[in-house]
Amino acid sequence: MAQLAEQPTAAAPRIGKQGDPCVMVIFGAAGDLTARLLIPALYNLARADLLSKEFAVLGVARKQMSDEDFRKQILEDVKEYCGDCINDATWESFSRRFYYFAGDFNDDQLYPKIKDRLAKIDSDHSTHQNVFFYMATAPSFFEPIVEKLAATGLLEQDNDHWRRVIIEKPFGHDLESARALNQQLLKLAGENQIYRIDHYLGKETVQNIMAFRFANGIFEPIWNRRYIDYVTITVAETVGVEHRGGYCDHAGALRDTTPSV
Repeated sequence: MAQLAEQPTAAAPRIGKQGDPCVMVIFGAAGDLTARLLIPALYNLARADLLSKEFAVLGVARKQMSDEDFRKQILEDVKEYCGDCINDATWESFSRRFYYFAGDFNDDQLYPKIKDRLAKIDSDHSTHQNVFFYMATAPSFFEPIVEKLAATGLLEQDNDHWRRVIIEKPFGHDLESARALNQQLLKLAGENQIYRIDHYLGKETVQNIMAFRFANGIFEPIWNRRYIDYVTITVAETVGVEHRGGYCDHAGALRDTTPSV
């Protein structure tokens, strides 16, 4: 195993409540969103002792990998995007909860296999059959994946366990398509099962713009169409499209980096 950075062994006091026992299924587990945001975020939750001890992750993507290959990949991702935050004890406990399954999202036969794998993970980690499915995929896969999950019974829940679906932005490409996607999802799952998220809404830049305008009496009265001729937004990032050309050709690079505000 790669050499990990040494950190103090004393545990920091936990701030917040641990999450419920559950399995997180990441569709698109070999993609950019998973590497840059999801895995580092999960690891930071583990460091803060906010992940349940009865928690596991099943990554699903087309790329062929074993469980061990996936664990090696997430180690590289955390090292690249989380800096020197890794320590041996936390990583050992964290990484052995990760599993991987290769398949085509459009293949009906994939989903019964996922169901069987989830049953095995639930048995091994006592996750109480709670599962949330995270769509870290191109938007064109949102509806087909949820349809196949519902057809396989993977969205069924009762008083003893819950099932959730998390949809990353962009949620449609305009108001009409967003409404159509929403209506279709509500045919397959209850409103309390569907979470629509935009990680850009938590960016400090967005939060600061809102605070700067509404918390300053000198600016708030004049920040409107009467006094502002035009607004220029510059996306000055060091990360380009890179290997995400197929995704950006469909979703649009500007839409992908624009918060839903």
